[in-house]
Amino acid sequence: MTYMRYEPEDLAVGDYDLEERQALRRVVGLSTELEDITEVEYRQLRLERVVLVGVWAGGTAADAENSLQELKLLAETAGSQVLEGLIQRRDRPDPATYIGSGKAVELRDIVAASGADTVICDGELTPGQLRQLEEVVKVKVIDRTALILDIFAQHAKSREGKAQVELAQLQYLLPRLRGWGGNLSRQVGGRAAGGVGIGGRGPGETKIELDRRRIRERTAKLRRQIKEMSTARQTMRHRRQAREVPGVAIAGYTNAGKSSLLNRLTGAGVLVEDALFATLDPTVRKARTPEGRLFTLADTVGFVRHLPHQLVEAFRSTLEEVADADLILHVVDGSHPDPESQIAAVREVLAEIEGARDIPEIIVVNKADAADPVVLTRLTMKERHSIVVSARTGAGIGELMAMIERELPRLDHEVRMLVPYDRGDLVARAHSEGEVLSLEHTGDGTVLHARVLADLYAELDRVAKPVETV
Repeated sequence: MTYMRYEPEDLAVGDYDLEERQALRRVVGLSTELEDITEVEYRQLRLERVVLVGVWAGGTAADAENSLQELKLLAETAGSQVLEGLIQRRDRPDPATYIGSGKAVELRDIVAASGADTVICDGELTPGQLRQLEEVVKVKVIDRTALILDIFAQHAKSREGKAQVELAQLQYLLPRLRGWGGNLSRQVGGRAAGGVGIGGRGPGETKIELDRRRIRERTAKLRRQIKEMSTARQTMRHRRQAREVPGVAIAGYTNAGKSSLLNRLTGAGVLVEDALFATLDPTVRKARTPEGRLFTLADTVGFVRHLPHQLVEAFRSTLEEVADADLILHVVDGSHPDPESQIAAVREVLAEIEGARDIPEIIVVNKADAADPVVLTRLTMKERHSIVVSARTGAGIGELMAMIERELPRLDHEVRMLVPYDRGDLVARAHSEGEVLSLEHTGDGTVLHARVLADLYAELDRVAKPVETV
């Protein structure tokens, strides 16, 4: 007997993705961690009960608390339960244990009392800091970079996305490899491996040297694969540019509502979840301005404070969607406690992308339905080229589309031509790429009155006749 599965017709692709992501959840308290953490060289992150630690080295106390709150959201997105959060006031992180030897002992007592199995530090630790802090607290210690990489590894879906995340993980892991006990033994090859001949026993490679060489080889292979996989996106991008279809890129802080805005503007149906870095793979969709002009809208990976440079490098091919856009919609979470710092963090990352600094930008303050009106007023006063919207309710979307239309590259050529009926493709291109003002069908062809870009104008000038000479 054959059973058929029926699905509700109103579910979008993103709904299925969200259902699949929530189908398997961690159960707290069922993991087994090694007692001697120094027995392993590289461990998969199994975050469960964690204690957060931050160093307040500059800025205000509110800034330090907001940073630790963001670390809490990152940890919960990765599947952990946060038990404690600690901030230490220091001029700079301790070069040995990040928080100092005395505070490390206090942290060990807190970890033991709370039953935590992981400590997460709000910063990127050096290999020495990581090792020495673990020796003191006697549980697994990871830093902010490793946490973000773990979230990316969980959420990557496409082949290119998985390769980009793996490349970033290997770049992070390479300087942090450790060898303990038997792992320092030599790997001897050649005739010496078979016990042949005096003098045939070279020193060989230690286990850690062998691992480093394998990581470098795998990294080189991943770079080649990513370069090959990015060719398809480049081909589509060049095709859009050849047809002079303007491009708009959505950029912004993670969880600011970029995917929700894309769905609202285009009906794309991509995954939407109230979590950090919910979507990683770029999505490109067609959209039209109120006057009917075609443009593309590209959703990109979200940014965050101190985004690991390994991720910026690994996702460079994806971030090229921003560099090649004609306009950037910079989405900001208006309900966040400190939206100005989010804007600064995104612009810091955009500055690392070649060519992105010179692209026109619209600040789109999202989540107006949940934001404080005072904060919205402050943002719009500070960012003059901005607009307040709500992707959930649709408020302000019409004004945003009108603003996009004004900012897109201008249609420089206004034509009034008689197009032969056998070249209806040119009329179709005028509809899709330009702005058609009027159409009139005559016995000899179609009288087209439109505003078009230079490429289509040259084609029309070659095959059509000006109306005045007919």
